[in-house]
Amino acid sequence: MNIQWYPGHMTKARRQMQEDLKLIDLIIELVDARAPLSSRNPDIDELGKNKARLLLFNKADLADERCSRQWIRTFQAQGFYVVKLNARNGTGMKEIQPVILKACKDKLERNKRRGIQNRPLRAMVAGIPNVGKSTFINSFAGKACTKTGNKPGVTKGRQWIRMNRQVELLDTPGILWPKFEDQEVGNRLALIGSVKDELLNTRELSLLLLVYLQEYYPQVFAERYEIPAEGDSAALLGNIARSRGCLKKGEELDYDRAAHLVLEDFRSGKLGRITLEQPPVQNEG
Repeated sequence: MNIQWYPGHMTKARRQMQEDLKLIDLIIELVDARAPLSSRNPDIDELGKNKARLLLFNKADLADERCSRQWIRTFQAQGFYVVKLNARNGTGMKEIQPVILKACKDKLERNKRRGIQNRPLRAMVAGIPNVGKSTFINSFAGKACTKTGNKPGVTKGRQWIRMNRQVELLDTPGILWPKFEDQEVGNRLALIGSVKDELLNTRELSLLLLVYLQEYYPQVFAERYEIPAEGDSAALLGNIARSRGCLKKGEELDYDRAAHLVLEDFRSGKLGRITLEQPPVQNEG
């Protein structure tokens, strides 16, 4: 399945982001904890050289805790500050302000030496579509100050939001990059909902997910669908359709309905805590 999605407004957003970076002290990039590598936009690394960096592992409650721990260590070793959070219910939010101040310590000390006081730190909030940027900002600010939605592409413009005396945030539209060099990345982004579902082959996507689950999370088949983790992906999907009563007239299995069910079960966390990409092998230490 070849997934590419790069609406015209994203090209404009990237150019605007390049200009805005001259004004900011810190880039706060939200990633989806279920796909923390694939949900990072490589353009942001290119654009944000020499800026302090904070990665927010959003939707951490849906991700495999062991994988998240190891991914966080990997990014910290690369110089990123990292905080796990669930922007929807506020878990992890209290950790963010102290980490922002720590990440911008050098900037604050320079301001102090120059006699600059009470100037808030300026942070750009970036990330791919549907990763939870607006929900994070609203939760951080304690009020609905940005438009939010559960579909990719809701935030179209840019806006500054004053959080408190110490921090201002610049909200930016979610941008993907023009071409996924690795189609596996496109598949993972489709699974977590960062590509519009109308552009996808739901059945094909669900089959890819079932193959991955069979290898890394085989327990979900017994726990959620009461079927064995056996056979190829098509057989698994058929067994799920039978188990969950996804039938057409004449008792024919409704594969498309079953495929939609599997994707929704994954996205909502009903399959348990799952991470779609395995971290580099590390010692637990």
